[in-house]
Amino acid sequence: MAQYRHNDIDATVVNDAVTSSISHKGKERADILDENAYRRSTKIGGNNTTPTFVHSEDYFATKRPFCVRIGEDGLIGALTELDNQLQASGRPRLLSRKKPTEWLGFMGEEVNPGEIGVVNHAGLPKILTQPGTYPPFPFRNWWARTWKGTRGVSDTTLFFQGLTVVQVSLNQVAVVSDPQNRIFIVSEGGFAAFAVQGTYDVLEVVDQTHLTKHVKDKVTGATLGWMQEVTMPSQIGGNASNYAVAGFLDIPANNVAVLQRGDEMEQVPAGQHCITIPNVKLRGLFTCGENQIEMPTKDIYTRDQVPVSLTIYMKWQLLEPLKLTTHGYNSPYEALRDKAQSILTQIVAHLDYSSMVKQRTVGSDHMEDPTDPSSPFLDALRTRAMDDLHIAALEYGILLKDLAVIDRQFKGDIASTMDKLTTRALQAQVEAANVDRENSNKVKQEQGALQVAQVKAQARKTEAEALAYATTTAAKAEAEAVIIAAEAQAAAIKLQAKAEADAIAARSNADSRVEDPFAREMEVRRVDVERVKAFGPRAVFVPCETGGVTGNPTTNALMTGMAMRLGHEEGAKPPGN
Repeated sequence: MAQYRHNDIDATVVNDAVTSSISHKGKERADILDENAYRRSTKIGGNNTTPTFVHSEDYFATKRPFCVRIGEDGLIGALTELDNQLQASGRPRLLSRKKPTEWLGFMGEEVNPGEIGVVNHAGLPKILTQPGTYPPFPFRNWWARTWKGTRGVSDTTLFFQGLTVVQVSLNQVAVVSDPQNRIFIVSEGGFAAFAVQGTYDVLEVVDQTHLTKHVKDKVTGATLGWMQEVTMPSQIGGNASNYAVAGFLDIPANNVAVLQRGDEMEQVPAGQHCITIPNVKLRGLFTCGENQIEMPTKDIYTRDQVPVSLTIYMKWQLLEPLKLTTHGYNSPYEALRDKAQSILTQIVAHLDYSSMVKQRTVGSDHMEDPTDPSSPFLDALRTRAMDDLHIAALEYGILLKDLAVIDRQFKGDIASTMDKLTTRALQAQVEAANVDRENSNKVKQEQGALQVAQVKAQARKTEAEALAYATTTAAKAEAEAVIIAAEAQAAAIKLQAKAEADAIAARSNADSRVEDPFAREMEVRRVDVERVKAFGPRAVFVPCETGGVTGNPTTNALMTGMAMRLGHEEGAKPPGN
């Protein structure tokens, strides 16, 4: 099998599936590529009638002597058919006519269900297919026969005295060499064969979903597929060697393999494939998805002989791998690397050092100013490099989607001078930046102090306004309370006076309605008593003929008694009251 060459280059790779939006004139020619070419098998060279390089022959389509394919009847049915073919050709039978015995269970040879017994009968195989116990006598039944044990009916392989049985399950493939050393594969079933001359050798049973070798792209690191080789031992003179006789491929989706036989090449799509044709080899595995890479170029000299090294960014997609292999490349990266180096060398050779040193990076069209004096290099790269490289990539079946120069480094004396100047400029920038930073910090500190003072003044102003508002509100509330209290008191006095007036009027009306003289006299006396009470407890009354009181003896005596009574009560009180 062909192997990949190692690309000795320092590259940073990222797999990406994002479509590029860059536009260029050469991209209009991309329609000449077939975007679905990797989905089908394609050949170049030779003629279309040549059969495919991958294994497609059914070994059992041709009837072969003493070789029976295992079908619906399973292994026992295939052995029965093989036994019939041997008997029809006059050869000894394969299946033994011995029968198991039920009455003898403590001695003999036992064959369990799901097993077959094998017996060496004078160098020829004999098979016991019925389960049970086979007795050791009569001895004529075992004359020239040797018991060799049992084998499982479902075992993958069985080899015994020229009898070969192979059975494979899902995803398994057996690589077999027949007595004529022809290599064929067995999948989804199996066969039973008896080699009269030569042997059927099972070289290997391969699991197609878990091949041993993982193939990756040396540059991008993308998984290209899995492969496994099957070898056959051969004896040449006194030396034993192994030779590859079959190869298996497991190609993931969106990937392809290219097979080669002489000048003919065939593209094989994704899937599981087997190669058994001797002169067919694997040319390579390729991914048809998008890839991108940052790649340094070799030293390029400007028109004034200044060496410069560029770091370029490329994004591409391989659409027709056969075109790439036809030109002798094993990976799209190799083709793009060589072409990019050639095109950039031609462009830079026509540019001056001064036009290249003014800018460090190249981006998309909208990122640059067309009036910039450094635009000659950028314009030359976008127009010529992109278009030329795109057109060249189409010849290799590659669609170039993006190209940019992301860095450039000058070398030699110019580079050292530039480094010194750049270092000085950076130091000046750093010093200026430090001064600006210090000034900015001071300004920010002063601004911060000013803001703090403004905040404090605003806080004091707010507190004063709040205090004034509270004082005014309290005074207004107190005044309103006094007014309300005065109004309430005045209203109460008015109501009380009105009530007293109404009471006096009511009493006067009541008194005016009294017609009994005695009652009138008693009311007068009560009025006199109330009038005397009004003078207080310390008043002393003496008899007199004036003062508004009539001078009859009864009145005088009454007043004298009341005065004495009051004087007695005052004298009886303790001092201080």
